[in-house]
Amino acid sequence: MGIEEKAPAGFMLGSVEKIVGLARKSSVWPVTMGLACCAIEMMAVGTPRFDISRFGMEVFRASPRHADLMIVSGRVSQKMAPVVRNVYDQMPEPKWVISMGVCASSGGMFNNYAIVQGVDHIVPVDIYLPGCPPRPEMLLNSILALHEQIRNSPLGVNREEAARKAEEAALAATPTHQMKGLLA
Repeated sequence: MGIEEKAPAGFMLGSVEKIVGLARKSSVWPVTMGLACCAIEMMAVGTPRFDISRFGMEVFRASPRHADLMIVSGRVSQKMAPVVRNVYDQMPEPKWVISMGVCASSGGMFNNYAIVQGVDHIVPVDIYLPGCPPRPEMLLNSILALHEQIRNSPLGVNREEAARKAEEAALAATPTHQMKGLLA
């Protein structure tokens, strides 16, 4: 009698998902995406005091093709939004996004036409990190929370489809699209 007959149904799939999840969480490489003052706190995470390398994130990658995590730190201007989206599109799957700081998450104190009111209008966000600017310890905590999401995510989930649905929901909930009809 082989191990297949002795093991419960789905045993191997569950074990493979756990191993792959552990490998994914232990080798997340962030892309450089510092846009404003929050980028200084993001850079501090790479210093010996906070040591992001102990989480398998040795170096911030300059090329999006070598990264799977985008940390959007700071305010996103309307002119920078297509660049952020282009960098996100060049990243290989699976990929994750952390919105770092109140400006990246909701536009912050800049409630005007020049600043995007939340990076989730451009790319799907996995973790929102509040603060102005958030401390490096807070970024480490959000990275650990992202590691738990990565480790526990099943392999069969189509992240592109889930991200597309999240984008459609965000666009439908955006008040600026509703205001365009009133102004016309």
